[in-house]
Amino acid sequence: MNAEDPFEKRLEGIPRRPVPQAWRRKILSAAREVTPPQQVADSGYSLISRINSMLTASLWPHPKAWAGLAAVWLLMFGLSIATRERSQAGFAQKPARPSPQMREMLRQQERLLAELVGPNGTSEHDLSKPAAPRSQGGRREDSVNA
Repeated sequence: MNAEDPFEKRLEGIPRRPVPQAWRRKILSAAREVTPPQQVADSGYSLISRINSMLTASLWPHPKAWAGLAAVWLLMFGLSIATRERSQAGFAQKPARPSPQMREMLRQQERLLAELVGPNGTSEHDLSKPAAPRSQGGRREDSVNA
């Protein structure tokens, strides 16, 4: 309010009258229709709004503590990024060619494997296997067809 304004000075001098009850009822009923009701037990609030209200109720009493906790988390995140190894891009590079000594060792290993396996890739273990599987329980096949 402007204290210099003569109209406002005149309004300050007029006593205030109470609002008539009929007007008060109409104003309050119109306000209730426009504004949603406050939180009622089974008002159908969604799960998200319930979680939001619970988080607000638990976080609001100590906002400085939560801000400090958030700062600590950001500091930890920054330090983990800063101390990360820079050589991760090297994984996508082509592997280095083996040295001549390594190639010679691989050739010797292939020769030894060929000697152990024998000709045509069949081993002695494969040759000793029986040709046909045995029937279980000693049952004869011709009795099944009878």
